[in-house]
Amino acid sequence: MSDEPYIPDHGDDSFDVTHYSLGLAYKVVGNRLDGDAELACLARTGTTSVTLDLAHLRVSRVLLDGKPVRYSHRGSRLKITAGLAAGQQFELRVKYAGSPSTLKARHLDDAGWEELTDGVIVAAQPHGAPTWFPCNDRPSNKATYAVTLAAPSDYYVAMCGRLTDQRRRGSVTDWTWEMTHPMATYLATVQIGRYEVRDLEHGIVVVAPSDLAGEGYDASFGEQPEMMAYFETVFGDYPFDAYTVVVTDDPLEIPLESQSLSTFGRNFASADWDAVRLVAHELAHQWFGNAVTLTEWNDIWLHEGFACYAEWLWSEESGRESAAEQAEHHHGKLSDLDQDLLLADPGPALMFDDRVYKRGALTLHALRTTVGDEPFFDVLRQWVERFGGGNATTADFEAVVEEVTGEPRADLFDSWLRELPLPALPS
Repeated sequence: MSDEPYIPDHGDDSFDVTHYSLGLAYKVVGNRLDGDAELACLARTGTTSVTLDLAHLRVSRVLLDGKPVRYSHRGSRLKITAGLAAGQQFELRVKYAGSPSTLKARHLDDAGWEELTDGVIVAAQPHGAPTWFPCNDRPSNKATYAVTLAAPSDYYVAMCGRLTDQRRRGSVTDWTWEMTHPMATYLATVQIGRYEVRDLEHGIVVVAPSDLAGEGYDASFGEQPEMMAYFETVFGDYPFDAYTVVVTDDPLEIPLESQSLSTFGRNFASADWDAVRLVAHELAHQWFGNAVTLTEWNDIWLHEGFACYAEWLWSEESGRESAAEQAEHHHGKLSDLDQDLLLADPGPALMFDDRVYKRGALTLHALRTTVGDEPFFDVLRQWVERFGGGNATTADFEAVVEEVTGEPRADLFDSWLRELPLPALPS
């Protein structure tokens, strides 16, 4: 059992999954998913059982190292009998089926597999991964993935990583996507729709309805090659093998990032800054959140504060408001709000509160103003270089800042992260 307080009853600290191999078949009409999951695992401690997360789907068989094994499936917890020694490698295989749907959680919006008007979106952050595959659902257990999904041939299937195989079998097509970089469970996704593929510069692929075009589309999604080129100069090389952007035919309230893939509703094809900034925000998450992933959810500012600050950086780089102007604007707005959110530990009910995003970005701007541009951007590049592919904490970030700048910045971080009142911006 994991002791993660923000998402209780998810994950198992006694073992790690190192690789997921998923064989899936999905019928859009009827919302039917059949799955065969093979998990390569490593025991972290000696244990008599391990627990996977799987919600709303019926398990028909579980194998441990190729042999049937006893299990119980109650709610979203699949408990498997397994006598394991610390350090032992083992393989789990789970066969399952059903009609996937989103998963509820206290204090959080529904997350996971969701039907669109004509297709599927998986928005799993932070607890929705178990709605479509059995997993060890904690962000500190990152693994590689190979997923093959069979779907009706008139639909396009986008998933994380690189498309390595596509085979049509009459009315059904098998799509195989592989993610060879370690990935947290909540960052895995499936997107199914009637889409066409558009190639942009810098290896960016947009998957969108064929009728989506015009000035709004060009203004928001058309800036991505320039965003990518700029972010690579300030954050370091793009951390994955590909970047796919899915634009659904349905409008979406908010976009979402998955590893190497971001999803937007067609309502984000707009020249409005609120659309453009979110395109930049989701791209920045590939460095901050996906390559470097929090260890526990209380450190959510390491994702959202960094991606929000990337919006301000792009605003400055693209000739709009400077980051300093953005900071002054949002500092003024935050000062009018309740000062009851502790950025270092906002609690599950407030982990996606907009104040986490904006105060997190302001923390970075305060750091940049204090240490200067050259050390600040060196900190960001070192952060990704050292912790990319793994997990990190706020303490890790403070240590990188101290090493790069030559002195601790405890007073700055205490005031912005661990105290309630909003500090003044440094001059």
